[in-house]
Amino acid sequence: MMMGTVHNKGVLVGGLIAGAVLSMSDVLLYGSVLKAPMEAAWRAAGRPTMTDLQRTLEVPASIFLDFVVGIVLMWLYAAIQPRFRAGIGTAMRAGLVAWFLAALLCAAFMFQGVMPLGIMNITILVLLVEYPLAVVLGAKLYTDSVR
Repeated sequence: MMMGTVHNKGVLVGGLIAGAVLSMSDVLLYGSVLKAPMEAAWRAAGRPTMTDLQRTLEVPASIFLDFVVGIVLMWLYAAIQPRFRAGIGTAMRAGLVAWFLAALLCAAFMFQGVMPLGIMNITILVLLVEYPLAVVLGAKLYTDSVR
């Protein structure tokens, strides 16, 4: 592989692994642990209840977005990898950069009154673990695929 070249197949394969990690974590977190508190917060904010169609589409749409985020995370890793070298340290950097951006988005949701501080703090802490972990696992396959 030439310096600075992104290996698209590696990004896709590693991204699918990263997306699977994100999806499993999110299904557990939002589908069970935070489900009731989030519904209560949604009602307290005066938001309309979801329709049956919205509920039916929510899970597949969220899973799809987790895989998109996984691919973006791996693209970020591939983009910075020539400068910082392949490995866990670079994967952690990519995951932490993505976590920082996601945490800013969570803070915006909190300040807009969409979700309360407690739920956002839990989300931010989970993202702090899941994003770097997803990139580290995906990076292993990215590195192997370019050799």
